[in-house]
Amino acid sequence: IGPSFAMVLALSAAYVRYGGLPWMRGAFYGIGAAVIAIIAHSAYRLVKRTVGADRLLWSLVALNAFLTAWTERELVWVILASGVFVLLWRKVPHDPTAAGSVAIPPWLLTGIHGAAPGQALASIAGYFAKAGAVVFGSGLAIVPFLHGGVVQQMRWLDERQFLDAVAVSMITPGPVVITVAFVGYLVAGPLGACAAAVGVFLPVYVVVVFVARWFHRLAANRPLRAAIDGVTAAATGAIAGAVVVLGRRALTDVPTWTIFAVTAGLVLFAKKVAEPILILAAGVAGVVLQAFAT
Repeated sequence: IGPSFAMVLALSAAYVRYGGLPWMRGAFYGIGAAVIAIIAHSAYRLVKRTVGADRLLWSLVALNAFLTAWTERELVWVILASGVFVLLWRKVPHDPTAAGSVAIPPWLLTGIHGAAPGQALASIAGYFAKAGAVVFGSGLAIVPFLHGGVVQQMRWLDERQFLDAVAVSMITPGPVVITVAFVGYLVAGPLGACAAAVGVFLPVYVVVVFVARWFHRLAANRPLRAAIDGVTAAATGAIAGAVVVLGRRALTDVPTWTIFAVTAGLVLFAKKVAEPILILAAGVAGVVLQAFAT
């Protein structure tokens, strides 16, 4: 996580400083289209791996994909309800044996909208701690949740900036969830990035520390497994819906659709091409296309 976080900080600083330059706008123009193709492929593989041939779970994937695409946000209560639904549907019997103020340099809080108040750090850490606690599934599962909160609820970023944040997470090594550091930086500078990263990872570590000793017992609990299957299917559906939501913003003309199609073809048929290489190539293509357009 450390190297990824450092790279995200560097890219965030460059984005805030040079984001208005034509070459950087062109790069993210191409990268955004490539990222949609890569996320769509990852979502497809995740659905196949987690759902298999279970028709009930496939129906939950479809339902959550539709709701996420329609509402443009991840509905946590629907995901949790999906877990309960699978538990009840399978009628798994219960097993009774299971068990002060400090002066802060302004540049540390300066994001894309200028200097943020110190209180913003608590809001950022709190929001991303909530995201880390309630989002289930792979790292991609956090994308629809963040879109609903960061863009629509908090209005910290606009649609283009959010898509750029997802693109940055795909460029850098490490987990996709590190995109929260980019969001935090744009809102409140370097300290905002730190607050976001700490917030989103803290619930995971807390759960691991307290649950690890009972893991094997919990893993064998059939009612819990049924509920987890439902939640996982719902989360993968939400990821699929997020692809539609982001695609509406990124794929806006013939060049972006072309970059999307080429990237999708390479991801599917050229297995040895690394995703960061595809994204960087898409960025170069975007710069070239924007230069010719002007």
